[in-house]
Amino acid sequence: MAQADGSVRPALTGTADAGGLPLAGGPPLLSVSNIEVVYDRVVLVLRGVSLDVEQGGIVALLGANGAGKTTTLRAISNLLEAERGRVTKGRIEFRGEAVAGRSTADLVRLGCIQVMEGRHCFGHLTIEENLLTGAYTRRDGRAAIRGDLERMYACFPRLRARRSSLAGYTSGGEQQMCAIGRALMSRPQLILLDEPSMGLAPQVMEEIFEIIRQLNREQGVSFLLAEQNTALALRHASHGYVLENGRVVMDGAADALLANDDVRQFYLGMGDGGRQSFRDLKSYKRRKRWLA
Repeated sequence: MAQADGSVRPALTGTADAGGLPLAGGPPLLSVSNIEVVYDRVVLVLRGVSLDVEQGGIVALLGANGAGKTTTLRAISNLLEAERGRVTKGRIEFRGEAVAGRSTADLVRLGCIQVMEGRHCFGHLTIEENLLTGAYTRRDGRAAIRGDLERMYACFPRLRARRSSLAGYTSGGEQQMCAIGRALMSRPQLILLDEPSMGLAPQVMEEIFEIIRQLNREQGVSFLLAEQNTALALRHASHGYVLENGRVVMDGAADALLANDDVRQFYLGMGDGGRQSFRDLKSYKRRKRWLA
């Protein structure tokens, strides 16, 4: 796939995972085309980033800490100004409409919502009150909102048991479920999930991702996941993009990325001979030539 500087990054083909099968035909639900993001008018953070999210797809945005994953999500949801950042080049479209100039609240009404890194539940509100705040932009009546609230409890049985508990006194996994449920209460078409596994026990991480796959299958919600846990994200995604130093260096079907030698070595710590060690810096730099 061509990049902004005219170079070509590796694109891998493969069979999409059954957990996130994009619907064939038609324009993508989200299209990000060669965007650049600058902070404080000086610091260039993203360089020529392009990606698509198809209707009904689960797309993983992968990379190490500081690669630009969170900045990409904030650019899509127009939250950069709070961090003194802005998109200086490129174009972002959601449902065929340009995102530039729209408020974050407008994007929520259009069907695009972000779940921030670190969950950010309202600790002084109960779980149920947190969920109801997600329906703030809706105008379809209390009955519809109550019906969706019951569906959230069906998706997240833990939350039903804790519905009267203050969110600040619940576990990290329950707060993450609450944050996702709150986003779903706005009836979105696309959820931007920033580090959903951060700080969670492995068993809880698996539970969260299984719920994401269930929501995708049963309700048709699309997801763009920014995630450091490469193996977990690619097992549940249909497509993936690898970010390094603010640019996309590789993209392809999730199963193809999982099988790629470079991805296995740099992000999974695995190679042909099993688990690898990167104490040999020379070897690491030589093998990392694909990022140049």
